[in-house]
Amino acid sequence: MRAVVLVGGFGTRLRPLTLSTPKQMLPVVGVTMFERVIAALGRSGVDEAVISLGYRPDRFVEAFPDGTCAGVRLHYATEPEPLDTAGAIAFAARHAGIDDTFLACNGDVLTDLDYAWLVERHRDFGAEATLHLTPVEDPSRFGVVPTDDEGRVTEFIEKPAPGTAPTNAINAGTYVIEPALLDRIGEGEKVSIERVVFPAVAADRRLFAVATDDYWLDAGTPEAYLRANLDLVDGHRAAREAAVAADASIAAGATVEASVVGAAAVVAEGACVRGSVVMDGATVEVGAVVEDSIVGRGARVGAGAKVRGLSMVADGAVVAAAGELDGGCEPPKERWGV
Repeated sequence: MRAVVLVGGFGTRLRPLTLSTPKQMLPVVGVTMFERVIAALGRSGVDEAVISLGYRPDRFVEAFPDGTCAGVRLHYATEPEPLDTAGAIAFAARHAGIDDTFLACNGDVLTDLDYAWLVERHRDFGAEATLHLTPVEDPSRFGVVPTDDEGRVTEFIEKPAPGTAPTNAINAGTYVIEPALLDRIGEGEKVSIERVVFPAVAADRRLFAVATDDYWLDAGTPEAYLRANLDLVDGHRAAREAAVAADASIAAGATVEASVVGAAAVVAEGACVRGSVVMDGATVEVGAVVEDSIVGRGARVGAGAKVRGLSMVADGAVVAAAGELDGGCEPPKERWGV
């Protein structure tokens, strides 16, 4: 089994953390989001992942110089220009010569889904494509996917008005696809699989979907990225991981609560870290406070500074002593140079 993994986006909602790093290469409790996705695919029997690259492809190649990740072979396919979801999947699949049933997924979706089970359901359906669906509390924020009693997709409804959605099951961003679907996508065509290709397959009654209540999170926003880290240390996932790296330095008089502290990070005397992520090599100096925020690799929060309200401190950035950051970024947007 092979899988196409989409990692080409710019990660704009996670800037400045992603100014030089693709969001999939951000750490989730010390392991990159990308490696977690690939490892999950590998556990379900995927032996080769075709990586659809766009933004900073060098970061992926440098991270896995032997061409493998979590025991899965990697095949890189770099888009010459952004091709949207369907175009990217088709480009990557053709680049790798895929000619059999394959998986496709977004590289920023973290889930406990059993991919092998999804493939089995797809084969049972005899579908051209099968979507994984996940239930949400407020479907009005998403595109919902109603199905009939046989699992066949009947329509796509984008962001229905509150209280009008026929289902709370949304497209979870993982698909099983037959190579015949690629014939619907022109060479180099920029086209959306959700808005154009899947509705066409549904019209031909060849599109199916199945919903599960497995853990699922699209980690593409600051709030969700923070949640992805904390969920691994507070019992929301199947396995709980260590919140504080073994070589992190936490002063006796410091407070660290419901947070992730990375390798070689320092939380100094009198500092307080709550509900936050402090990445590898970062320092929270004496008396500083970090709450509900993200401090990048090698960054520094100066003595007495306060970083709160889902603030983001970029890799290597410095929050000045006694400075305050509430719902903001360091460096600020006007210094991003993009």
